[in-house]
Amino acid sequence: MIQFPNCKINLGLHITAKRADGYHEIESVLYPLPLYDALEIVEAKETRFASYGIDVPGESHTNIVLKAYHLLKQDFPNIPSLDICLLKKIPIGAGLGGGSSDGTTMLKLLNAFCNLQLSNDQLVHYASILGSDCPFFVNNIPAIAKGRGEFLEPVALDLSAYKFVIVKPSIHISTAHAFSLITLIRLQKH
Repeated sequence: MIQFPNCKINLGLHITAKRADGYHEIESVLYPLPLYDALEIVEAKETRFASYGIDVPGESHTNIVLKAYHLLKQDFPNIPSLDICLLKKIPIGAGLGGGSSDGTTMLKLLNAFCNLQLSNDQLVHYASILGSDCPFFVNNIPAIAKGRGEFLEPVALDLSAYKFVIVKPSIHISTAHAFSLITLIRLQKH
């Protein structure tokens, strides 16, 4: 079974507070874009993961796709061993949510492949465990994001008449590192 995880952009980003858990409260509009990775799963004797295309930093056993597999396997032990193959085309470290999309797509693939019958709300719950951007990719429609990104409200927004150009410099910026450098300034009301 194969799926094509897409990326997203943030149309504005308002950081409202830093949370006790280290995350930030945000307000943003998330919009899906048609730039895709490819994720394929096939039943196998043992679970193996391979990634091709753009080099993904870190050890393959820590990839969010495998984290999604193991997350559902904890609650559904009958999920079979799989050969998992990721073709990475979405630029990494560009704020496009490619990793989040890959992890969430793995949840959705397993739901369909194993007939787990998880509802969208249940998928959003699992996706929020994987990462802040992940819940967006469950429904994958334009939405206002709040909280750390897990509270989503669909918004009627159609930008299909526009063209998007993604310019990715040859630097990688970790989202966690970028957010760690933020200093919130409280403005006084007059």
